Amino acid sequence: MSKKVVFKTYHQDQLSLLPPSYDDLVPVNHPVRVVNTIIDHLDITALEESYKGGGTSSYHPRMLLKVIVYAYLRNLYSSRKIEQALSENIHFMWLSGQNAPDHNTINDFRGNRLKGHLKKIFNQVVLLLVGQGVVNLKDLYVDGTKIEANANRYTFVWGKSIKTNKAWVQKQLKELWSYVEKVYKDEQHIPNTPNFEAIDAEQVEATINKINDALQGKEVDKKIKQKLNYAKKNWPNNLKKYDRQEAILKNRNSYSKTDPDATFMRMKDDHMQNGQLRPGYNLQASTNNQYITNYTLGQTTADTTLLKDHMEGHIESYNETPESKTADAGYGSEENYSDLESKTIDAFVKYSYFHKEQKQSNKVPDPFHPDQLYHNKDTDTYYCPMGQAMTNIGSYKKQTKTGFEQTLTRYQAQNCNGCPLRGLCHKSKNNRIIERNYNLIRLKSKAKTKLISEQGIEKRKQRCWDVEAVFGNIKQNMNFKRFMLRGIDKANVEIGLIAMAHNLKKFSLAM
Repeated sequence: MSKKVVFKTYHQDQLSLLPPSYDDLVPVNHPVRVVNTIIDHLDITALEESYKGGGTSSYHPRMLLKVIVYAYLRNLYSSRKIEQALSENIHFMWLSGQNAPDHNTINDFRGNRLKGHLKKIFNQVVLLLVGQGVVNLKDLYVDGTKIEANANRYTFVWGKSIKTNKAWVQKQLKELWSYVEKVYKDEQHIPNTPNFEAIDAEQVEATINKINDALQGKEVDKKIKQKLNYAKKNWPNNLKKYDRQEAILKNRNSYSKTDPDATFMRMKDDHMQNGQLRPGYNLQASTNNQYITNYTLGQTTADTTLLKDHMEGHIESYNETPESKTADAGYGSEENYSDLESKTIDAFVKYSYFHKEQKQSNKVPDPFHPDQLYHNKDTDTYYCPMGQAMTNIGSYKKQTKTGFEQTLTRYQAQNCNGCPLRGLCHKSKNNRIIERNYNLIRLKSKAKTKLISEQGIEKRKQRCWDVEAVFGNIKQNMNFKRFMLRGIDKANVEIGLIAMAHNLKKFSLAM
């Protein structure tokens, strides 16, 4: 026997006795309420004071901040899509109080108004989370990841190319002057040789003029005339361009023409899956319990050079120094160890070859490695496997790319001639010389002791699921793999919004 089908009542024109409230349509524990409550508790006085009086009224910065943070929490990064959501999505309409700023207003607020203010706002959010007991600022885990810039992948400037072009101009000038000397070889008076060392626009122009003056009235090869005309027309302008490019580069090796702040970096997740170079920024993040506590953007590919400034930023933001810092081998340098030691921070930071040492701990060590040579501290003498003394021949200092000064001590064997182990010991034509950086040796030994302790093992395990999981969430779940804004200042704002959205979403899910 068939049963009668009953449908629920459906009348689009049905009137309500009372108009519905947006508040009734938003669930109690919805993430939009968390965003609303947290941002209502923030002090944004500095942001409000950045507005100038007069003219038409402005949208309230607190409302715009709520909307943009919630949009990033919902993986909406386009200002046009945020504008659309404000008129279609009930959560955005509730959050904005039915205000409907257009995409230009949203973009201007995000790209210009928040510059110089968002980091302090982000720090307030972290402190609120600390007050809730879900985050602590004592034990931090740090790592870096590269995020593509909003820039053309194929319009680039390379520092090496500039140096090559300058060297080429210098070589061409020398060849032109050689031609001048050839013309004057049978004459007693030979013009004074120009200065070829200073390769700048003014000097090159003066040199070209001097060559032209020297060849005035002489029978000159047609190709030489063409080259001189081309040189006078192009080389000074090219060198001015190179100077401008080097001013943008500073200590970098490349930049993108469409975003000069972006540096070309090798990305693991590039669109062709072949590790090609793309313009980007190196994001450094400190985390605790998978919450981001600090972020900085670097313009270099090496994480090693970014840790010191990252730590200074954390201390400046919260006016306190963390007790411990755990990081991977990319941060294990003498400068970083020394900096963390001076700040009395427990450094659970791996150094290069740490894992290789652990894997080879059961193997017989290389007897010729400097670490395996016997050192008599009383006489400051090393002894090679054949028992020959290697005496101290002096120390010297050198600077790293960041300006950090290292001290290295050198030891040299007296006579390696005829030694049956020479082929295994070293490849030098002279007597073997070894260099020892005693400060780095001390710091690495201290780091190793910490890393292989029970606490160190726990820290190393936790680092993997703490900070790396955050990067996985940002890139995969939030699908943020490329910046929307150009320039490092605007990119800093955008990554701050991502960090804040990540923290608030995690906090809302934990409630």
